[in-house]
Amino acid sequence: MTPHRSALLVHLFTATGAVFAMLALLAAAQENWSIMFLWLVVAFAVDGLDGPLARRYDVKTHAPRFDGVLLDLIIDYLTYVFIPAFALFRSDLLPGWTGWVAIIVITFASSLYFADSRMKTEDNSFHGFPGCWNMLVLVLFALKPSFWVILALVAALAVAMFLPLKFIHPVRTERWRTLSLPVALAWTFFAGWAAWVDFHPESWAHWGLVLTSFYLLFAGIAQQVVPRRTA
Repeated sequence: MTPHRSALLVHLFTATGAVFAMLALLAAAQENWSIMFLWLVVAFAVDGLDGPLARRYDVKTHAPRFDGVLLDLIIDYLTYVFIPAFALFRSDLLPGWTGWVAIIVITFASSLYFADSRMKTEDNSFHGFPGCWNMLVLVLFALKPSFWVILALVAALAVAMFLPLKFIHPVRTERWRTLSLPVALAWTFFAGWAAWVDFHPESWAHWGLVLTSFYLLFAGIAQQVVPRRTA
């Protein structure tokens, strides 16, 4: 297979995320939350794989007609922000005015963050919370905390988008990658299992979600606190 065709196939693979986003949105419109999150987990897996494939087959050189970064951002906004915010609003987790506050804060702050030219740090981490609302909302569906806790988390993470805090990319952040990548894979497994059992309150997957989410959320900040040792 020629380099051009290989690179083009990577773009086509990335574009499947839009299909999974539509399937998730259709499930959300019917308030079938488990199916919605299963499609979002599939889209999350695609998003984790397409980046390494794009670099492996050098899509910028061999298939420059399509902007892979722009394509990825469009799909990410749908799957990471727009659909999870819609689900949070339509669910019974945020009653009345609280749902309106959450979707306005999430969509407004995320649109600015996704357009931020300083989104990435020198070590390929994220500068500020990277708008992974799909991950937060899935954990909220699993744990079902009070609406005050949900509002506090939404507000804190929205502010964290624009603070000088580092959040790791499990694949691209080299430091601690031997731990970060397995943790991210474990989170994906726990998320899929929790959705598969319809977020049963006694599911063991919930503990896995909490532990892996805690690591993914704070590992980058820990790296800022603990400087890298130099040879």
